[in-house]
Amino acid sequence: LSFFVVVVVVVVFPIFLQVHMIPLEKGKSAREVLEEQGLWEEYRQKYPYNPMAKFDGSFAVGPESMTNDAGVIISIGTPPQSFKVIFDTGSSNLWVPSIYCNSAACNNHAKFDPRRSSTYRQNGRPLSITYGTGSMTGILGYDTVTVGGLAVTNQIFGLSQTEAPFMQYMQADGIFGLAYPSLSLLHVSELVNASYINFNNQRGSVVTFGGVDTNHYSGSITWIPLSNELYWQITVDSVSGNGGCQAVVDTGTSMIVGPQSDIDNINSWLGASRQNGEYIVNCNNIGQMPDVTFNINGQQFTLPASVYVYQVQYNSCITGFSATGGNMWILGDVFLRQYYSIYNRGQNMLGLAKAR
Repeated sequence: LSFFVVVVVVVVFPIFLQVHMIPLEKGKSAREVLEEQGLWEEYRQKYPYNPMAKFDGSFAVGPESMTNDAGVIISIGTPPQSFKVIFDTGSSNLWVPSIYCNSAACNNHAKFDPRRSSTYRQNGRPLSITYGTGSMTGILGYDTVTVGGLAVTNQIFGLSQTEAPFMQYMQADGIFGLAYPSLSLLHVSELVNASYINFNNQRGSVVTFGGVDTNHYSGSITWIPLSNELYWQITVDSVSGNGGCQAVVDTGTSMIVGPQSDIDNINSWLGASRQNGEYIVNCNNIGQMPDVTFNINGQQFTLPASVYVYQVQYNSCITGFSATGGNMWILGDVFLRQYYSIYNRGQNMLGLAKAR
């Protein structure tokens, strides 16, 4: 099993009334590439990953995780230059590699060349974004950005000049943030002025702008008010008998992340043993392992073991529950594989429904 959300994103633009559907591409995650090359253990020790750093409010531009490789193709410039980017509800910045970058991570990805675009305008301000396992730096510029036929002129974006070493193992070129604009240095909301952003992982691999597709979920939608209009943050009443928590729903994080004691309790209940920061289970026991249930706004959202356990190298299996510092939880792709999620910025609500 892999940590991948097949995504349906629905974004309503104020200037576009039609529904647009855009193919989403799945690539191997950085972890999968590193494992294939026998480098995973070396990299995880050299670049310790702290997914909760992404949501550290002390940063003007929050540190971001880069663990998901579900990407969509966008274009920047005139004539258009194409890039594969990750749609990330846990950040609000848009950036791509540029010709000004000579890092290893840039040299094996597409680079934006402003000299080839007649509509590019330089901003010149520096850009720096810290990640859980590194950082990127660059400069800001303006150009036409096109997503699935929807073009926005004079959109500000980042052109990288340096990128963290681990990013050379990612298949996506850059990031397209979909969190609230107050989190962003770049004000990507000029491009994504969204009423609805919908994620679905069970049927097809597509991004939809302009409407909700009932073919991708069953039953009714549970609408949940946001508890913080910075990230897509909600209140979780309980997790399989454990207490409540605040949680960020984040397509840019692979696992479900929580405080050390809570995650230890859940993994102990599941029969997992901790090894090198991961929680190992017997792959033969998946069929007998219990469901994990999140109680949110009076509704139950259940994850079976077939969703929260996945196989890694050497035929071992780990759970999708990862511990970190702090009190916040992150509901990443492990959760979103099961549920169609709707991000309604207009009413500051999150919608969840069972994915088909």
